[in-house]
Amino acid sequence: MNTLDLFRNEDNLAEYASGEIIFSAGDVADNMFIIKQGEVEIRIGDTLVVTARPGEIFGEMALIDSSPRNATAIAGADCILIPIDQKRFNFMVQQTPFFSLYVMRILVERIRTLNKQMSC
Repeated sequence: MNTLDLFRNEDNLAEYASGEIIFSAGDVADNMFIIKQGEVEIRIGDTLVVTARPGEIFGEMALIDSSPRNATAIAGADCILIPIDQKRFNFMVQQTPFFSLYVMRILVERIRTLNKQMSC
């Protein structure tokens, strides 16, 4: 099972054109996103942290700790995204162990990537 399986019947979708800013560092967060189609670049300043692809999530950190966004998300290609608000995120974390583990794995992967980038 992957994250897209959990949301395969989702009809609340957001579309972004290539190059469009989805959110900026410092923004107040009201959603995280699952990529249904396309790719999204996550940047801190001028540094590309990760390019997220279909089935991957982004924007979850701000929902976890209610802080402003610490990165900017830009559509790297035309995208179809599934927005997940705080209420639904909390429900998914409580009711779906797979989803909770997936979010933790994503966070760990991104921390490891940043650690490698900083040590170079």
